[in-house]
Amino acid sequence: MIIKMKKNISAMTECAVLAALAFVLSLIKIWQMPLGGAVTLGSMLPVCLISVRRGVKYGVGAAFVYSVLQLAVGVIADGIFGWGLNAAMLAGCIFFDYIGAFTVLGLAGLFRTHGEGGIYAGIALACGLRFISHFISGYVIFENLEQFELFGNIFEHSPVLYSAAYNGLFMLPELILTLAASAVLMRIPFVKTKIFAPLDK
Repeated sequence: MIIKMKKNISAMTECAVLAALAFVLSLIKIWQMPLGGAVTLGSMLPVCLISVRRGVKYGVGAAFVYSVLQLAVGVIADGIFGWGLNAAMLAGCIFFDYIGAFTVLGLAGLFRTHGEGGIYAGIALACGLRFISHFISGYVIFENLEQFELFGNIFEHSPVLYSAAYNGLFMLPELILTLAASAVLMRIPFVKTKIFAPLDK
């Protein structure tokens, strides 16, 4: 009982530290998109690591907390309440661009027991699901807003292509940076065994 309690405390502490690190890294923006979204300094990796080390249960829990922190930034810094969205659109934006988009990062550990390839696959899946969440928001919620003018009239009357292009501009570099950082860390034996090795099979 005591061992289990210590284990849970250790896991929760690790989740809190890595989620906090992810949040700090998310504030370091390499490239900021004009209407939300950014390429950050590998901010998704710490959250993905929680799922890889501790499993999806801890990963999703920590990622949800991270999503709430991102929503707070969206409200304070991005000013989503001032975007002129009606109640339904605002609710959809909050879910698809914040809560859902960042919580799915907790699924990165789905293939964690399949070695290095499984870790990369899980991270890619989590990032892909985040892209899909943002894509749905761009296609459904922002379909009729003036944001389409960002690309001139290239994607006029084509919300699918617009949303794919807009969200791809920051999500693809984010995915590449996250996988690249993972690959670099994997080349360090100590890091590979102490950080990437799942603690719970």
